[in-house]
Formats: sequence, C-alpha cells, structure tokens
Amino acid sequence: MSDVTPRISDLARVQGPDYLAGLNPEQRAAVETTEGPVLVLAGAGTGKTRVLTTRLAHILATGKAKPWQLLAVTFTNKAAREMRTRITEIIGPQAEGLRWLGTFHSVAAQILRRHAELVGLKSSYTIIDTDDQERLIKQLLEAENIDAKRWTPKHLAGLIDHWKNRGWTPDKLPAAEGAHFANNRGAALYAAYQKRLAVLNACDFGDLLLHNLTIFTRHPDVLADFHERFRYLLVDEYQDTNVAQYLWLRLLAQKRANVCCVGDDDQSIYGWRGA
Repeated sequence: MSDVTPRISDLARVQGPDYLAGLNPEQRAAVETTEGPVLVLAGAGTGKTRVLTTRLAHILATGKAKPWQLLAVTFTNKAAREMRTRITEIIGPQAEGLRWLGTFHSVAAQILRRHAELVGLKSSYTIIDTDDQERLIKQLLEAENIDAKRWTPKHLAGLIDHWKNRGWTPDKLPAAEGAHFANNRGAALYAAYQKRLAVLNACDFGDLLLHNLTIFTRHPDVLADFHERFRYLLVDEYQDTNVAQYLWLRLLAQKRANVCCVGDDDQSIYGWRGA
C-alpha cells in the first residue's frame, strides 16, 4: 500500500463518526459546540430535534458525560418518547441510563420526590387533576362565603395556574394580581389553597416547578448538588417555555452554563400561558 493512501482511521477522523453523517455545517456546529450556551433557532422540518439528539449522542461518545449526567427536557410525553427513541437508535442500550430525560414536569416531579420535605410535603405526595383542583377551590370559596357562581372555581384555578407559571408563590404575588378575583381576595385564597394542598400532602401540576424553584432558591446546597449532577442541559421546543420553566433552567445552568436550547420562535403557541 502506498504511503499516500489514507488509512481507514484517517478517513474516520476526517469524516467524523456515523452519527454526524448528513448534518449540514450549521447543524454540525451546533452538535460539536458542547461548551457554553447554545441557542438553535430554525423553522419547521429543518432537523432541530435531530440536532438535539445528535448533540446528546456526541457528548456521550466523546466521554464528556455519563447518561445520568445529562438533563434533556421537552414539553409533551409524546415528544419525550420520540426523543428517547431517536437517541436509542444512535447510542443503543446506553440510552437506558438517561434517567433525566422527559418533560419539564416529569423531571421536576422526580426532583420534588427527593426533597419534598423542604416544601412541607412527604415524598409520597399526590398530584391532583383539574377536577380535584376546582373542587378544592369550591370548598374554599364556600368557607369564605364567596359566591361561586359569580367568582367561579374555574376562574380562580386559571389565575392560580397563571401565577404559578410566572413563578409567583403566595408571598411573592404582586398586589395587583390578587385584585383580579373576588374584590381583592385572590392572594388570600391562593395562600389558603396552598396550605390546604400541604395538609392533603398534594400538589397540582403547576406546583411541580414552583416547588422546585422554592427548593433551589432557599436551599443552595440542594441546588449545588444538581449543579454537580447535571453537566449538560438540552431543551427542545424552547419557544414554549414560560417564566417558571425559564427560571428553573437558569438556576440549574448557573454553574456550568452548558445549556443548548432548540426552538422556532414562529411556532410559539403558548403565549396565553406565559411562554
């Protein structure tokens, strides 16, 4: 064999691993720029999720992190399953170690299970659905002699959800917000609702992230533990993040700043809930 004939190892080094095949220069740059913050904005059908899953595979393939040191979040269970399927196709059984891949709320629920006592709950807490939430609020309204036909449980449930999406606990709720319900009684009802949930060892969907924020901000040692745990953060459909989700990500990314967000600002459909 001639000395100028390239060896197979040389070709592999030039062309890159198989999982990089087919990526355009911009996609490849997003995959291989692993350190520091990366924002990928692109339209529908341009391979954004592929970039995210390939980036994750690249981080693992280059030994920068173990599967359990990666946090990968998206918005729906369907999207999370699709992400896991795509990653499994690239890295195989190693994907089983991706214990922190899921929706924002499923990951937040895992964190809350570990530290529930820090927000007055037990690790066996239950998550109530919308119907249970409205029934509980109706009981509170009746106890306060508030007309539930004029000031409906559904209305207050919507306000509470909005407040939680903004990252507001009852003690941080702006005064103007509380004025939106039952002649300035919204804040007191919100506080009473949260106390009742604690007595029941329960939380609603919005509490998952809100309680995480409380834990991280009041207990720096817990946050520091997750800083060590999560070496890289990957976020799909970033255009749909609300304030609470943004604050949650910012806290977790504080130390290393190795966060990659992928999205399309033209596809944002959750502005009504604070995205």
